[in-house]
Amino acid sequence: MDVRNCRTCGKLFNYLSGPPLCPTCMNALEEKFQEVKQYVYDHPKAEMHEVSEVCNVSIGQIKQWIREERLAFSDDSVIGIDCEGCGATIKTGRFCKACKDKLARGFQELYPKTEDKKKIKDFKDQAKMRFLDQSERIQKD
Repeated sequence: MDVRNCRTCGKLFNYLSGPPLCPTCMNALEEKFQEVKQYVYDHPKAEMHEVSEVCNVSIGQIKQWIREERLAFSDDSVIGIDCEGCGATIKTGRFCKACKDKLARGFQELYPKTEDKKKIKDFKDQAKMRFLDQSERIQKD
């Protein structure tokens, strides 16, 4: 059992996973998220500092929700964050489409291609040991 102090209020609670927040503070944060989400939906042209002031949420928390892909903005919105790969402005997530594609290609190169898989399978089939039983040995003699 992992007991921790809440990052917000300081109360002790049984920590399971995620941010170190007690259930009360976690519920309050979720309510703030719903408030921010509704405000952004109602005011799509709002800037980040405006959303922060109206909803009484830090800009850092808004950016965290964007990086977690809980908040997304339309292409015509002025709100955006920098891609962690190249620095381009994105509306949600951690990486732009080009960086995501680059990462995906890098991961694909780690796995053998289909023809390489076939060669490996053929080699494994050839390398199997075979045991002859008594009747097969007599027939060969």
